[in-house]
Amino acid sequence: MRTIAHGVMTASLVLALAGCTAMEESPVPERSTVAAPGAAEVPGLVASAVRTLDGTATAPFDAERTVQAPPGWTVTVWARMDKPRLLAWTPDRQLLVSRPKYGDVLALTPGADGAAPAQRTLLTGLNQPHGLAFAGDTLYVAESDQVNTYTYRAGQVTDRKIVIDGLPDDKSPELRGAYSHALKSVAIGKDGSIYVSVGSTGNISAADRDATPQRATILKTPAGGGAPTVFARGVRNGTGLAVDPDGAVWTAVNHRDNIQYPHELDYDGDGGKDNGDVMQSYVNDHPMEQLARLTEGRELGWPYCNSEPDVNPGAPDSPLSYTGRPFVRDLETNVDGTKLDCAALPPVEQGMGAHSAPLGLSFVTGPGLAGGYGEGALVGIHGSWNRKPPRAPEVSFFAWRDGTLGPQQTLITGFQGADGARWGRPVMAVQGPDGAVYVSDDQAGAIYRVTASA
Repeated sequence: MRTIAHGVMTASLVLALAGCTAMEESPVPERSTVAAPGAAEVPGLVASAVRTLDGTATAPFDAERTVQAPPGWTVTVWARMDKPRLLAWTPDRQLLVSRPKYGDVLALTPGADGAAPAQRTLLTGLNQPHGLAFAGDTLYVAESDQVNTYTYRAGQVTDRKIVIDGLPDDKSPELRGAYSHALKSVAIGKDGSIYVSVGSTGNISAADRDATPQRATILKTPAGGGAPTVFARGVRNGTGLAVDPDGAVWTAVNHRDNIQYPHELDYDGDGGKDNGDVMQSYVNDHPMEQLARLTEGRELGWPYCNSEPDVNPGAPDSPLSYTGRPFVRDLETNVDGTKLDCAALPPVEQGMGAHSAPLGLSFVTGPGLAGGYGEGALVGIHGSWNRKPPRAPEVSFFAWRDGTLGPQQTLITGFQGADGARWGRPVMAVQGPDGAVYVSDDQAGAIYRVTASA
């Protein structure tokens, strides 16, 4: 048995911001990752052919596909639909799938003996529905501009109510269509409080912090709804949103692009200081994506402070760490540190490599996952959009130990070839009532059912 260490991808090519030094295009050597305590002791991953069920073998599954998964695990194409996103299980064991592109929520009823599920449309005519959550028989659906509740019984929904409205999206008059992160996620606290993610309008948009309602936040509303208040701020795009076994709220954050090198050091070895430059070799691994446990008033820094993955900040060959990381000022937005005192911010509990694009976040409780994983968090890693080669998509696992999450471990990967071409991009993974893991993939247009041998 060994601890799975999460690897770091090699070079990336990211577009430079206007007015910044153009990034070098030479290859960037792979950087090592410091091992952190708290990982589940499990065997390494092995190649596993992706199975198909009757009616699921159309492209990209008209060719043989192979992923890397734990030994004895089987990945099956369980259902097909275009652009599936976030997932939630109903009280009567149906899997709900949001589809923002189509304004609907689908319900999948599992078939007998692992057969493909029956599909039907549960809700339609919505405004980019994304986040889904249940509290008893109450279904919460986060549209891009509001959060609705429905009473769910016997596979049907009734009694629609708007519990949060006036959320900003690309139709907000003051934004005039300029909104890069309009999709919302929702989670329900143990006391019934409603938490909703509100992403930033763009890569760097400091005006979000003064908007009403404030953007780049996690908002909170009492049970039953009402005017939201800011629960956590500086959260650039906290698409991953879930409540842990102890009742705390966690978010997985898509952080910014094209970051300037912040230290007055010679990073590239050419004899001059590189602070203010946008260099491929630095942008490749900075800033890290955050996985943070939120408390009332938590500050995650954006756009003034960035979580620092370097063990030896400023060194071009510094090993990387994503556990308990401090903040460093953003040289483009907080050059003298007066916008926000980055050193005073509490370290971020966990994280993952820059440009990973974490999306869906869910917790696995009870006996947890098979194969020695146990309880923990599942994160759908969508993969980068602007690196070359891109950071690979995967399903990640973070072990739950002593009331917190351990470091990132790859659970399922192989959606990307050596040349960077992809046939799939996971969005969210949730454990089903049968113990299997169900994964949405919006590029392949699939829901996978992942099972482990006894």
